Amino acid sequence: MTDAPVAVEPAEEPQAPDSAELPWADLAVEHFQLLRLAPLPTDRNSGARPLRFVEFGHAERHDKAHSLLRMEIRLPGQKVRKEQNRLDVRVDHAERRVTVGSDSGLQLEPLNRGIGRYMMAQAVQWLQRKWSHYRVEGMALANKDALNEDTRLRRDRFLAATGIDVEYADPQHLKGRTVEATVGQLKGGWNSEKVQRVDILEAAGMLQQAEQNLLEKDAQLRERDERVAKYRREDSGLRFTITCLVAFAVFQAGLLIWIATR
Repeated sequence: MTDAPVAVEPAEEPQAPDSAELPWADLAVEHFQLLRLAPLPTDRNSGARPLRFVEFGHAERHDKAHSLLRMEIRLPGQKVRKEQNRLDVRVDHAERRVTVGSDSGLQLEPLNRGIGRYMMAQAVQWLQRKWSHYRVEGMALANKDALNEDTRLRRDRFLAATGIDVEYADPQHLKGRTVEATVGQLKGGWNSEKVQRVDILEAAGMLQQAEQNLLEKDAQLRERDERVAKYRREDSGLRFTITCLVAFAVFQAGLLIWIATR
């Protein structure tokens, strides 16, 4: 009697270890500042650009291996997606490497108001305080930004103003990538005519001035309403007087006709 063959189960393939989660992934911003977005002419792509106030928040963390600066823009009365209006700057001290943003790019709302330049300026100033010799890692740029020529040019000008060059792998300028640079090569300025910081006392003064203007406008409206009511009363009196005069004139005309025919 031969032994029955024994089924041998195939050995399980080793699972690839999950990539280590980035430190401080759930970090919430802690420090806040009010920003004034100056009114600008209407843009053909982004539309109207009125005066607006937004909140800039940031937080940072450090350990021996990593550092993180997280920045967010919050809009009063408006919600945005989690990936919007956020910029992370991560520092790897072991490799002396800096990563700015994510693969999806910097997604901002509202567009074309100078917010991106402001956030990048804060990032550059933060990096250059300690790590000017570190290198900023190059990264692929999102293809969707290259579908519209104006959008692509605006993005490339934004990066160039920060000191980051862009190279393309195709003549259609669809496959773009930022060129690796050192932190010391970056530029940290922003257009202060578009974005202004507003401190607490200045914000309180603006609110006080706005309230004073409202009180003055309310007084002007009451004065105007009183004048309108006065004119209406005078108009009613004039209408009554004219009606009486017309009635008297008709009576006189009728009386004259009656006398003339007698």
